[in-house]
Amino acid sequence: MEGLWFTEIHGKSSGITIKVKDVLKCVKTKFQTLKVYDTEDYGKLLTLDDIVMTTEKDEFIYHEMIVHVPLFSHENPENVLIIGGGDGGTLREVLKHKTVKNVDMVEIDEEVVNTSKEFFPNFAKAFESPKANVIFDDGIEFVKNKKAKYDVVIVDSTDPINVGEGLFTTDFYKNCYNILKENGILTNQSESPFHSPEWVRSIYEKLNRAFPIVKMYRAEVPTYPPGIWSFGFCSKVTYPVENFQKNRFNEYKLKLKYYNEEIHKAAFALPNFVKELI
Repeated sequence: MEGLWFTEIHGKSSGITIKVKDVLKCVKTKFQTLKVYDTEDYGKLLTLDDIVMTTEKDEFIYHEMIVHVPLFSHENPENVLIIGGGDGGTLREVLKHKTVKNVDMVEIDEEVVNTSKEFFPNFAKAFESPKANVIFDDGIEFVKNKKAKYDVVIVDSTDPINVGEGLFTTDFYKNCYNILKENGILTNQSESPFHSPEWVRSIYEKLNRAFPIVKMYRAEVPTYPPGIWSFGFCSKVTYPVENFQKNRFNEYKLKLKYYNEEIHKAAFALPNFVKELI
């Protein structure tokens, strides 16, 4: 395998390249092409349709931010829905919250979960929790005609193309609104404002049609293009900075690698070009 590199092309003329030690898995699922690499700098790397989903080295940034921002903004999150998240990292972080009693995780591709169990034990241990209910189904269909039962919905999806495209529509966001309780919160990954401004603008236009409160927050994820990543925070009545649950955060004393009280607040400070975009 000497001289083997994985390259993800961002747009037409840039990308990220990572030196590979070995190809551990390559399979065509019912929905997408799944690969696992062993890399020199990032440990094991999972890709779907040749797009980086997660790596052992930097996964904590994305997973901590998509989970702890909404859960530490909610006064008492007990019932959580994850759409996607088949690697288990988001589920792992949700389960760190003592208030959570049940987590439904709806993943369309069972092979992603099986692969995580095989190669990413740090993620996959979350699937063993009695609080976790893993459902292999289409998240778009799952949220239709459901009753308002969830405190937090987390949309941990791929990009808005191919299998993930339907998770970025106004109808989907409205259905998510309907299954949230009155103080419910939705977060989603909302792409890179630097690399994909058209996608970002479209996502926030649709979110604003579904939710009265819509905020963007951001994090630096080295293997996501081009290291700048955004998340949507949407709610019916809750504001993320004003409603930060400081007492519960201090009580938990979680050993996290990225998220803290200062990050929770600072993540909502946006550069001017992003403000203009959304």
